[in-house]
Parts: sequence; C-alpha cells; structure tokens
Amino acid sequence: MPGAHYAGAVSEPITYAAAGVDVEAGDRAVELMKASVRRATRPEVLGGLGGFAGMFDASALAGMTRPVLATSTDGVGTKVAIAQALDRHDTIGFDLVGMVVDDIVVCGAEPLFMTDYIATGKVVPERIAAIVSGIAAACEQAGVALVGGETAEHPGLLDPEEYDVAGAATGVVEFDDVLGPQRVVAGDVVLALGSSGLHSNGYSLVRRVVEAAGWALDREVPEFGRTLGEELLTPTRVYSADLLHLIRTDGVDLHALSHVTGGGLAANLARVLPQGVFARLDRSTWTPPPVFTTVAELGRVPRADLERTLNMGIGFVALLPREQADLGLRTLEARGIPSWVLGEVTDLEGAPVEDGVEVVHGAKGVEGGAVQVVGEHPLA
Repeated sequence: MPGAHYAGAVSEPITYAAAGVDVEAGDRAVELMKASVRRATRPEVLGGLGGFAGMFDASALAGMTRPVLATSTDGVGTKVAIAQALDRHDTIGFDLVGMVVDDIVVCGAEPLFMTDYIATGKVVPERIAAIVSGIAAACEQAGVALVGGETAEHPGLLDPEEYDVAGAATGVVEFDDVLGPQRVVAGDVVLALGSSGLHSNGYSLVRRVVEAAGWALDREVPEFGRTLGEELLTPTRVYSADLLHLIRTDGVDLHALSHVTGGGLAANLARVLPQGVFARLDRSTWTPPPVFTTVAELGRVPRADLERTLNMGIGFVALLPREQADLGLRTLEARGIPSWVLGEVTDLEGAPVEDGVEVVHGAKGVEGGAVQVVGEHPLA
C-alpha cells in the first residue's frame, strides 16, 4: 500500500520495462502486422485488429440444417528452433496454420476463423511482425480469417531470442456431410497427397540426428539442392482449400480424410477407419523425398521408428470409392497437389494381412480399423 515500508524493499523504483517487458515494442509490433492481417479476412469478420475478442458474423449458419462446429488447436513443436537459429521467421506461420486448420477439414468442415498466440522472451517488433505475416499469408491461402491473437513477453522464462507459437481455429460442417469412419466401406481406395517435406512433426528426432552427425544448418546438401537449414525450414503444405474443393467436386463422394502428423501414416489412417476393416498400403507406390532417407541414414533410425515419427512424404490421405479415384487424382493434380493411389480397404476378415509385418489398429485413444504398410520404396 502507498506509504508502507517493508524490510528489504529496493531503494530504486522498479518499472515494468525494468522487469523486461516493453509495452511500446508490443504496440509497434501490432502496427507492423496490420497490413498482413487485413489480407487474412472474410466478409463475416466484424471489427478490426486490437479488440479484446475477434468477432465473426455467424448468421449464415442459420441457413444450415444442422450446423456442427469443429475446432482445433496446435503449435509447431521444436521446428521453431530452426527458425530461430536461421533468424528467419516468415515461414513458421504456414506450419502453424497447416497444423491447425488442416485438422478441421479432416471431418469435412470448412475452417472459418483462427487466432494465434506468440510467447517470447523479448518482443522484437520486426520478428513478431514476420511471424504474423506468415500466419496471415497461410490463412489467406486457406480462406480462413485471422480474427485476433496475442503476443506475450516472458522475460526470465524464455531467452530474448526464444519464442513459441500456438493457434486455434473454428470451422463448420453440415451434420449429414461429416466425413469419417461411418462412411468408409470395403472397396474404398486410399489416395496419398504428397507433403512438402517434414512439415512440423518429428523435429526433436531430426534435430538430434543432425546434432549427432555434426551437420551445420548452413551445410550445402546436394540431395536437397540447398542448405540443410533451408530444407528443414520448408513450410508445411496447407491443404484445406484444396481438400474443400475436392469435397465439393461433382462426382466425388469423399468418405474420409486423415492428416498425417505425429504418429505417422499408419496410425493416423487407422484413426479414421471403422473397426472391422483393413487398409493395405504399399510403399512401392512412392519414393520418399531425400530429407527422409538422409535422416534415416545419418541417424541409423530404425524404419519402424522413422515411420511412426515422420510423414515420409505423405501429408494427407483421402478415402473414396474405387470408381472415383481417377477423378479425385485429376482434381488434386489440377490444384498442384501430387497424389497417387496408395492402397485399398477390405474387410478385416479374410484380408490379405502379410505375416511378420506390424498391423496398426489405432492411436491417441482411438480404436479404429487395421492398417498395414507393406513393400519397399523404389530407389530414387
């Protein structure tokens, strides 16, 4: 209380700035990011940047029969360490948006709006603005409005150059249009959608391998055609707009989607399969990009561990009736998404299960269908 005297009190006043928090730097960061955020909008957004809450006009939902809201939240893991080491911060936003909005489209929902959160040891306005510019650019690509966010300065908890990012998004889908296990049937074909690289999963493994091998981020790697750091910082491919286009394509009755993130291909596919079916995936249908084989060879990483950790060149899978596979592939290729037939779904009883090869039945608390990955990748 004013006028009170306490034993051990300091002789000089301590301000918020002296404690390591620069409010004015935060304000400057907001000014620098405004132009980027303005581009990541939709007609339904109400108000502007700087409010206590982002507002979104949901009156269009009244015209839906049974609107179902879908929400997701995520971060980008230790990939931020690569961005910090290279002092390049304008791509990490694509990783954040991809991890969040592409989980929403898995159930067939259209992502509507997103918010972000950045925690840092010291607010450097230009760095914060660069991060947000990437988030906004990815939101614009995905057709998602960036309606707000928060930047928090945490001196003493994070070093001045350290930061972490997280985000959350909301989407909507008609109840009758929800994708998932309830639609999948024996005879469906599994399409693979190529990734842009590592995306945002498994970086603790990758960074450990690189460190153990003594490779510097500025090392030129002929197989990559660029430096190691540039390869590791490759932005996550954001699929939501392309997948929504596929969902809305006449002649395509999409049954299920799976986002290949932490846990790998087999486990994430099993999560969207009903019990009693079996998906057989064939490695001979694709060659993983060089970054995956490089990590495997440098770290002598066992294949099982590698495939449970990294996407191996497949960022999404889509399940649809066999007779629609060609149309699905043409639609994706026209959108610039490399895709191919990866496998097929059969009834589990009597399925062509290969002896001695692991069968995955689910992950993250979901007991789904059975998935087995067989064969060998073609040589690059």
